[in-house]
Amino acid sequence: MPTAVGYVSDLGVKYRLFMVLRLVLAEDSFLMREGITSLLALDDDLDLVASAESYDGLLAAVEEHHPDVVLTDIRMPPTQTDEGIRAANIIRADHPEIGVVVLSQYVEPDYAMRLFEDGSEGRAYLLKERVADLDELSAAIHKVHAGGSVVDPKVVEALINARGADDGSILDRLTEREHEVLTEMAKGGNNSAIGEALFISARSVEKHIGSIFTKLDLSESDDTNRRVRAVLLYVGLGPD
Repeated sequence: MPTAVGYVSDLGVKYRLFMVLRLVLAEDSFLMREGITSLLALDDDLDLVASAESYDGLLAAVEEHHPDVVLTDIRMPPTQTDEGIRAANIIRADHPEIGVVVLSQYVEPDYAMRLFEDGSEGRAYLLKERVADLDELSAAIHKVHAGGSVVDPKVVEALINARGADDGSILDRLTEREHEVLTEMAKGGNNSAIGEALFISARSVEKHIGSIFTKLDLSESDDTNRRVRAVLLYVGLGPD
């Protein structure tokens, strides 16, 4: 469970309480592991409790420390293939409350599909180039801890090219314009960018997105998470 940290001022007029998320990091590259460790140390809301260099080491650390979130590379010993994805699936089965952020050096749509095939809740797929941005990495960590999802825009683009929308699915509920809006959303555009691409106002985009959420039965979540879930439906990774 997250660690609660609080204090009362000397005058007894101020009280602060925040939750520190406990993390386990799995990365076999020493330089990358040290870099991520140093970056995480800059965020007082994150506590790295253990690091691992292999698939077996990661699973052992999870069992020992019961972290809130795991950050893991995809390729690790012993085979340097898909250890991070396999570990994420085992963690989902044994510890569904633990969020997992998978970090990849390259855009690998097949691995992303495997990560999300049993559900997107509490899972993130980011390219390692995003790790340099502490705010972005921290946001992803907090999002998966809260049960949300994060998908790197470059990965979404690759998924679209690799798989495309699933004809004859729940997406048939959408109008042609809503399909266009969802396509631009999948490319990572915000409301303003979507409006510019489709030559409509940001207000119109907002209305179309609201309709998309309703038609895709995405009404019980915050807007950021609903956008991710809508995109996963678009690329064929959500339930029909």
